[in-house]
Amino acid sequence: MRTRQTRLLHRIGALCLHWPDEQLRQTLPLVAEAARELPAPQRVLVLAAVAELERLGPVAAGQRYVELFDTKPGRCLYLTWYTDGDTRRRGASLARLKQVYREHGVTLTDGELPDYLPVLLEFAATAGDPGQRLLAEFRPALAKLRESVSTVDTVYTGLLDAVLSTIPVPRKGIRTLPNPPVERVGLEPVLLGYPTTRAEGAR
Repeated sequence: MRTRQTRLLHRIGALCLHWPDEQLRQTLPLVAEAARELPAPQRVLVLAAVAELERLGPVAAGQRYVELFDTKPGRCLYLTWYTDGDTRRRGASLARLKQVYREHGVTLTDGELPDYLPVLLEFAATAGDPGQRLLAEFRPALAKLRESVSTVDTVYTGLLDAVLSTIPVPRKGIRTLPNPPVERVGLEPVLLGYPTTRAEGAR
């Protein structure tokens, strides 16, 4: 896949994996048109997702989104949850991601977490190689999310497959993540984006 196509797919993924509000619904015809530039396998997956989101409408699509991503930790869109779990280490991972964004001129709005998959995809679409490296780093987490989603949904699974197709498999092979670690002794709960959190006005 050419660089332009990869960045286009990342931008489409950022849009379609975000909260499916009326704004996204109005953008779907443009997404479908842009998807025609993609190679056939990814184009088919994206167009299937667009058609399903159009069929459902904002209310039903929102309900489906909540069922998929807001009720189970194993299907959340915050990728450091898969690598760090509910531990203090996750806070350090989020801070590191924010620093990478700042180094490339990106400042997140209030309420956005840097490990939210649509944010990572938008960064990859705009920043190129630095964003691609972050996606490669989180490939095992993304694969774990895809595996979990695939048991209950096909449309979002297709979108995740399309995104994964843009991230090369490491030479050492695909690493499988264990269950996320949890720290419980002597710690207060740390709320870092699970189930999912969205900025005010995103619902």
